[in-house]
Amino acid sequence: MSNSSAESPVDTNRSKMKTQIESEGLDEKDVESLLHEIEILKINNENMRAKLLEASMLANNYLDETNKLKRQLEQLTTPPLFIATVMEVDHGTALIRQHGNNQEVVTRIPANLNVEAGMRVCVNAAFSIISIITRAADVRAQVMELINSPGIDYDMIGGLDDVLKEVVESVELPLLEPELFEKIGIEPPTGVLLYGAPGTGKTLIAKAVASRAHATFIRMSGSDLVQKFVGEGARLVKDVFQMARDKAPSILFIDEIDAVGGMRTHDGTTGSAEVNRTMLQLLAEMDGFDATQNVKVIAATNRIDLLDPALLRPGRFDRVIEVPIPDEKARLEILKIHTRKMSITDDVDFEKLAKMTDGLSGADLKVITKEAGMFVLRRRGESITMKDMMDAYEKVVEEEEESNMPHSMFV
Repeated sequence: MSNSSAESPVDTNRSKMKTQIESEGLDEKDVESLLHEIEILKINNENMRAKLLEASMLANNYLDETNKLKRQLEQLTTPPLFIATVMEVDHGTALIRQHGNNQEVVTRIPANLNVEAGMRVCVNAAFSIISIITRAADVRAQVMELINSPGIDYDMIGGLDDVLKEVVESVELPLLEPELFEKIGIEPPTGVLLYGAPGTGKTLIAKAVASRAHATFIRMSGSDLVQKFVGEGARLVKDVFQMARDKAPSILFIDEIDAVGGMRTHDGTTGSAEVNRTMLQLLAEMDGFDATQNVKVIAATNRIDLLDPALLRPGRFDRVIEVPIPDEKARLEILKIHTRKMSITDDVDFEKLAKMTDGLSGADLKVITKEAGMFVLRRRGESITMKDMMDAYEKVVEEEEESNMPHSMFV
């Protein structure tokens, strides 16, 4: 390749200018001076371009900030909207009831909104419908949902084979094999009530069924439904049951239902009336359940004698199942379940422990095995011995007796 073809455009322009200047009678110094000025002008041009770009970016930032402030100003100066419930809809008009003052007004429905009875809407001061509010469950109801099914299986529950059999027939089979009930022509039970002494495994059974049925497990306590403000408890019950329907297949577990489902009494106070109102909403929601839906209700209580008869009648809780204190055989199974992953020496006699622990619940037996492990940890041992088990038993029984003593003995 020739040298002329390898020259850059700048060198070519330089050569042309040099030739032109020489033809005009200028010397070498003048040429170099002019070329130097050209280079300076180019650098200044690039600097001006950079400053122009920077100014453009600043202008865009100021524009965004101005738009943001305009939106805030518009939001602050826009009149507030009110919440209302649509009571009736008829030929392009709607009867709405404003929240707070319960004022009822007939207003036109905007053409761009599909308004139906029962919806919550935003209205302005002239009672014109501006927008529809999407119905959301109470945050307190959403907290009660366990996203993951409890990792508990039936083999973690000892001594309750008969109880598990009844619960499986009432809750698990309708969710997993509904065709069995259709073939026979019977409706599956709607609800199951578990009752028995504390610590016998009522909550554990509900978690195991939810895990086996691969259903959403929603747990709430009866005391959660007793709210401070009038009407809040009934609304929470409604939201929880609606969430159970939306998340189907689901199991709704109501623990300590006697806190809200006790016999209806009225002592003249607002609190008593509110508890009764909440229970009435609970009864209405259970009546509204279709037995063929993939939603099952399990409730638990230690005091079935306190429950209102309306809650116990067939159609609400079709199966009422007692969860008894474990017998000797059941206690032996429970002890083996709780120690299956523990390091146990050969001198541990589970049959002797099962005989000694007469009257203790499954929860008490679990505490005994944990306490035995703590004794080993305290002495930095590696395995649980029979002596550790005996010491743990004595400690648990002693604490049980102290808790059952009358208060006057400690005064």
